Amino acid sequence: MLLKIIIILLIIVLLSYSILPTFLYKVNHKLFQKSKYKNSKERVIYLTFDDGPHIWYTPEILNVLKKYNVKATFFVVASFARENPEIIKRMEKEGHAIGLHSLEHKNALFQSKSYTEYDFGESIKIMNDLNIDVKFFRPPWGHFNIITAMQIKKYNLKPVMWDVMAQDWEGDTIYEIIVDKLMRRSKDNNIICLHDGRGKNEAPRRTIKALEKVLPVWKKEGYKFLTVEE
Repeated sequence: MLLKIIIILLIIVLLSYSILPTFLYKVNHKLFQKSKYKNSKERVIYLTFDDGPHIWYTPEILNVLKKYNVKATFFVVASFARENPEIIKRMEKEGHAIGLHSLEHKNALFQSKSYTEYDFGESIKIMNDLNIDVKFFRPPWGHFNIITAMQIKKYNLKPVMWDVMAQDWEGDTIYEIIVDKLMRRSKDNNIICLHDGRGKNEAPRRTIKALEKVLPVWKKEGYKFLTVEE
């Protein structure tokens, strides 16, 4: 009996601490937040990248974006940004928006109050040192906890989720599958989440190859690419 009570209490704590906040943020995105990015006069796609910057892959992605005159939003891992300041400068110089994707890419579901506070405080410090005024936040794996919500408010950040993923981080996917998913799943006013870092088996290389295929098609179809800040 005691074991059952303990299990029930643990479930309640887990639900209250992370699962419920995550659910509410996702509902908010579906019902309200996405309306902020609507543009009734033009066909718009919001291209976003998570998990970088990476010393090799991110510059290659920036080259592709420059080639097709596409602006994007990069949700950077602050510790990676600190290691690659020149890439951050290039992002800003070329007109891309830069948001925060945590300090070390740890899942909020399993992080304590003290670590979550440290995560945000240290991340903001790093970004300030890089002269980046961070306004947007995307949590790793899309997971929030109660303390995440408090820190978002404390630092006046706007959470940004996504509408489309192509599982481009998977080690066993191929670029043709990424292309197919992006073409089938994406539509007007979608926020698309891809990755310029991490992933298995050099995953971002397949993302880069997929971008070379889909960007000219989207441009031909009349899509305009905006950052979430725009």
